Amino acid sequence: MNILFASSEAYPFFTSGKLGDMIGSLAVAMRRQGTDVRVILPLYGDMREEWRGQLRYITNFNVPVSWRNQYCGLFELVRQGVTYYFLDNEYYFKRQGFYGFYDDGERFSFFSRAVLETVARLDHSPHIIHCNDWQTALIPVYLKLYYRHIEKYAPIKTIFTIHDIQYQGKYGPEILEGTLGIGRENFHLVEYDGIVNYMKGAIESADLVSTVSPAYVEEILDPWYGCGLDSFLRLQKHKLRGILSGIDQDEYNPATDAYIAAQYDADSFETGKPFCKEGLRNLFGLTKHEAPLIGMVIRFESHKGLDLLIHGADEILGGGMQLALIGYGGGVYERFFGELAARWNGQCAVRFGFLPELARQVYSGSDLFLMPSKFEPCGLAQMIALRYGSIPIVRQTGGLRDTITEGKDGNGFSFVSYSADELRDACFRARDAWQDKNAWSALVHRAMRCDCGWDKPSQRYLELYQQAMKL
Repeated sequence: MNILFASSEAYPFFTSGKLGDMIGSLAVAMRRQGTDVRVILPLYGDMREEWRGQLRYITNFNVPVSWRNQYCGLFELVRQGVTYYFLDNEYYFKRQGFYGFYDDGERFSFFSRAVLETVARLDHSPHIIHCNDWQTALIPVYLKLYYRHIEKYAPIKTIFTIHDIQYQGKYGPEILEGTLGIGRENFHLVEYDGIVNYMKGAIESADLVSTVSPAYVEEILDPWYGCGLDSFLRLQKHKLRGILSGIDQDEYNPATDAYIAAQYDADSFETGKPFCKEGLRNLFGLTKHEAPLIGMVIRFESHKGLDLLIHGADEILGGGMQLALIGYGGGVYERFFGELAARWNGQCAVRFGFLPELARQVYSGSDLFLMPSKFEPCGLAQMIALRYGSIPIVRQTGGLRDTITEGKDGNGFSFVSYSADELRDACFRARDAWQDKNAWSALVHRAMRCDCGWDKPSQRYLELYQQAMKL
């Protein structure tokens, strides 16, 4: 089976978070199963030189963007058995960063059309085009409107994965003809609430729709989580599937990680983790008195549950716990945590910025890892924390609900209501459990033994592709 992943990110080339991590890891996992997997990406201007020097030029062609034709260069690079294609257009992609530009709607409509134009120029004929998030959401729409009648495209099936339903690609109806090249007679394909909604178009046009955890596929049918699309999703429920993502367990491996103070595994953490905890305390300037240390690596966004910490952090720290936090994104949360660290000097410390190497030291050096999210489609940080023996404290939502359980045979601590009181109580249950060293050792051992890899999820995706082929 030939699979073409279309994405705006993929590790290790371009990644700003979970989307890039998933595409890079899943592609390699599928390739190991013998599936012919290829990935197609924009060629962003900030690609590292070490990768740019390995690109092989294939061809160039014009891509229709409404009434215009835009240049597209096609490049190729093979890594770990996976072929990556890069689509070059300096007008759209030679910029610092991936998103947040005034013309994102046009940039990614170009990319979606260019993906389909690329298919005609490859000796590879995909059985499935697997599209990811709103940046590739127009691929199923364009395939349906402009390519399905062509012999090479006729058998192609499309799958659309929702990684985060918050970001739907919503624009005014004025872009329909002049930017997207879609006639008014086909407005219904992408129209929702009177505007253009890229994600809605993909949900309607794709053969199957998946999300990144079983719990999230249930949640987005509810108005609380559906971000306005819940009523439409309920009509399309027959298409929906939920597959829990994984992590690259070779990449995140405390037994080989060169960035942490001491290497360890599930059988040696009792000697390795104390060195990592001491190193983390030294780096963050935390006092050495014996106390459970909570780690956090978080983007400063409201849905991460940070408002619960605004109301509960002083009480948690006052209950004898320590906090080491890496946060990025600025704004009001950065000010709050800066003031919190000053108020609890020696017991709470914060570092600002996207600091992946330091994050490894937080995972390895903390006893606990806090994720109080309002919603979390999948969550990878809790899986990384398990891998490093940092016991997660999570709110039961999305992938956090699918991966973390509390109790005799559990692997963490959780709470249900979006409440600062419940967050505090979960932290104090974890604090009390930490004080029973034998029980705590058994808990860490169970956590580190959890299988958070891609073998099982990749098999689920293969089954999903097989389902799509039968439609």
